[in-house]
Amino acid sequence: MKSDAAVCYKEIKTADSTYGEKVKQVRSPSPRTAAKLAVIPGLGQVYNRDFWKIPIVYASLGGSLVAIHLNSTKYQDFLKAYLAFYNLGDGSLNQGVTADTRIPVVVRNLFNTKSVVKLYTRDQVARKKDVWRRYRNVSVLVSGIIYVLSIIEANVAAHLKSFDVSDDLTLQILPEPVTQPGIISGANIRIVLSFK
Repeated sequence: MKSDAAVCYKEIKTADSTYGEKVKQVRSPSPRTAAKLAVIPGLGQVYNRDFWKIPIVYASLGGSLVAIHLNSTKYQDFLKAYLAFYNLGDGSLNQGVTADTRIPVVVRNLFNTKSVVKLYTRDQVARKKDVWRRYRNVSVLVSGIIYVLSIIEANVAAHLKSFDVSDDLTLQILPEPVTQPGIISGANIRIVLSFK
């Protein structure tokens, strides 16, 4: 077996009735190297030559990053409004603010191209601030999960590249007598898996 720095090549000998024995080199990616390539999302899939998986990885990560941006923008809008109810020096309510006081809240859309001004009470602002913070945190968690799953997928794919899925696998179940001294004779089952 020859090996480069990152890719192993296995030599497989196959019998051919016309030309004799052929030696075929099969590319076998190293799972350890696939895990090292996890620094850049999708690079493990490139290393494994699973190019069709790259758009899936980037679309998933891109969608989750857009969700983080959207939820963070909304959270910041309601956080500013929430802080407008309070005196930041001592943390008490501003003068004239009651539970029914409504203040205008500027809510931006995803790409900050349009803003909507709505009136909210202090309790509504607090609830919406908490909801958008929770959504932002879940979006960050989902992004991390997607990133880790892409790393795991690249590592598993590298392991399975060297797995033989040809038709040359055979499994035989054979009865075998027990013939060891000091042990009562009996019948065993022997399972033989042979690779051709």
